[in-house]
Amino acid sequence: QLQASGGGLVQAGGSLRLSCAASGSISTYNVMEWYHQAPGKQRELVASITFRDFTDYAESVKGRFTISRDTVKNTVYLQMNNLQPEDTGVYTCKAVEIGSYSWGQGTQVTVSS
Repeated sequence: QLQASGGGLVQAGGSLRLSCAASGSISTYNVMEWYHQAPGKQRELVASITFRDFTDYAESVKGRFTISRDTVKNTVYLQMNNLQPEDTGVYTCKAVEIGSYSWGQGTQVTVSS
């Protein structure tokens, strides 16, 4: 199971760090991902990290968001800096392994202008 946390209300330009804690070892996952669903829009992938710590980001968050993982705490993080109102929405983590995947519940991020 995946448990996301860290969302909240922040002013534009502010920062938040989201956490996605797994009940088991995250080392078993090939990729872990963070998705963003803005109000009234489809969910989109914003950041991913592989088991070899290769990272990738959506163009809209490059230079502002950083994904990382801690294999001791079995947690994946999303550091979000310089948040903008368009970053508002529900952030959800996903763990992918060969043949299956798991979703965590979302955490709400609201950025005020």
